[in-house]
Amino acid sequence: MTNMTPTPTFNRAALLTRGARVGAGVLAASTAGGVFAATAAADPLSASDIALVRLLVGVELLTADFYAQAIAASNTTGKVKKYLAIAANNEQEHYTAVSGILTGAGIAPATSADFDFSYPRGTFATEAAIVAQAVKLEGIALGAYLGALTSVQAVALNTVFGSVAAAEAQHQGFFSAASGGRAFSLAFPPALKVADTSNALDAYTA
Repeated sequence: MTNMTPTPTFNRAALLTRGARVGAGVLAASTAGGVFAATAAADPLSASDIALVRLLVGVELLTADFYAQAIAASNTTGKVKKYLAIAANNEQEHYTAVSGILTGAGIAPATSADFDFSYPRGTFATEAAIVAQAVKLEGIALGAYLGALTSVQAVALNTVFGSVAAAEAQHQGFFSAASGGRAFSLAFPPALKVADTSNALDAYTA
C-alpha cells in the first residue's frame, strides 16, 4: 500500500476538469453485461454534468481499489470474504457504467493506472478494520450518487445513478451489520453535495 501520488496527467483537480470536449449524439453507460443504458441524443452533456461524472469515476476507482486490497490482504473469512468479492465485482461494473458516460461523450475517463490511494494505517490488518472502512467508503459512495440524482442535468443518467446508489446501499447495509451495527436505520440516507464528495475523496488522495 502506497501513499497517493497523482501522475502528472491526473490529480483531483484534473479529474474534474480534464478534457473539455463533449461529444454530441448518443451517450452510453453500460455494465459489461449491458444492464444499463442511458441516452441523451438531443444535447451534449453540460460542463457541470461532466465534472459530476468525473467525480463519480473517482469514487468508483477508490472503492474498487479498496476492495481489491481488502481481498488481497486475506484477513477475512466466511460471509465477509464472500461479499467483499461480490462488492468488488459490483464496483468494477459501476466503473464501466460511469466511465462509459465519458467515453460516449468523447472524453477519456481516469483509470486505475492514474492513481494510487492511501488508507489509514491498519486498514487491512484485520477483518474488523476492513469492514469498518468498507462501511465508511460505502457511505461516501451512496451519498455521492444520491447527490448526483439531485444535481445532474441530463435526466437520462438518473437510471444509472439510481441503480448504483441502490447497490451501494446494499453494500453499506451488509458491512454495517457485519461490524455489529445496524443493517439499516435511516429512512432517508443523506445525499452529498459535489464539494462534500470531492472533499471525502480527497482524504484518500494526495
